[in-house]
Amino acid sequence: MQPSRQPRKKADDLETIARRSGRLHRMAARLPTYMADLRERPSWIAMFVLARIMLFRRLHWRRARPYRAADTPNRASLFERVEPQQVVEQVRTQGIHVGLVLPEDICAEILDFTRRETCFGNFDRRLELDATQYAEAEVRFGRALLSGHYFEKVLDCPAAMRVQRDPLLHEVAARYLGDRARVVSTRLWWSFPSQQASDADKNLASQDRYHFDLDDWRMIKFFFYVSGVEPDQGPHVYLRGSHKKRSLRHQFSPLVGHSADEVYADYGKDNALTLLGGPGYGFAEDPFGFHMGTVAQRAPRLMLEVGFGVSPPSRRRFHGEPVIR
Repeated sequence: MQPSRQPRKKADDLETIARRSGRLHRMAARLPTYMADLRERPSWIAMFVLARIMLFRRLHWRRARPYRAADTPNRASLFERVEPQQVVEQVRTQGIHVGLVLPEDICAEILDFTRRETCFGNFDRRLELDATQYAEAEVRFGRALLSGHYFEKVLDCPAAMRVQRDPLLHEVAARYLGDRARVVSTRLWWSFPSQQASDADKNLASQDRYHFDLDDWRMIKFFFYVSGVEPDQGPHVYLRGSHKKRSLRHQFSPLVGHSADEVYADYGKDNALTLLGGPGYGFAEDPFGFHMGTVAQRAPRLMLEVGFGVSPPSRRRFHGEPVIR
């Protein structure tokens, strides 16, 4: 029996080494970003180290001042039949609320914008491409392309800015985070199907691997499928309830990304919610909960994100998040 076990053990060892190598590659790629954050805002290091520990996180939440109606812009909302407090309560208990829908004309305007503007592959500004020709771009660049980000170009998309300024989003954020809530990120990006992507490529793109966001002490994010998403188009997956509990090994690990098996062992596979919907389908989530984007298999996915936090926004992020004007 021993000879049959040895190849399996060797394969397991190689798989472990590959996973560790991918994690180290991801950390090395983000190191310049972390150093820039630290130079720009020295208090960032305290958040980065302590905000993953539940004791310090709860203490910071207790400092939140209650929502005031004056914190909400006095404008008409794109989301007419949504009750802000219901969204807040569901995010508090589950970590996620599903039921936001962008109007068709907003989705159409954003899609039209992406046809006029080029994006940047794999967070790399040297890989500029037309999103409608991503397959040809893979051949031209000689590498897999899993994503195409518009970075600060999204600020020039009037429809996306209408979403960013929507009073419902601001009210939900203020009720959830307290009166210091502010927009800290606005992102628009494609997820492309790629047959060439390695596990390292997927890891760097935060795809097919659970992770949690650690950009601020308290955050809430709103996501919208501009193009609609079916099971084979890279749906977002969220682990309900994981935003308010964290195992010790995940609190004290320097890594934010972990395998699905490891995460399910601590938080339960039954809590995984795969989000599918047509154009405009949206949801609000606390990104401290474990979540992941899956790899698109058949067709690309266009996602719009508006994130709120309580600290001054960084001038740049790993994901190319722009300064909010």
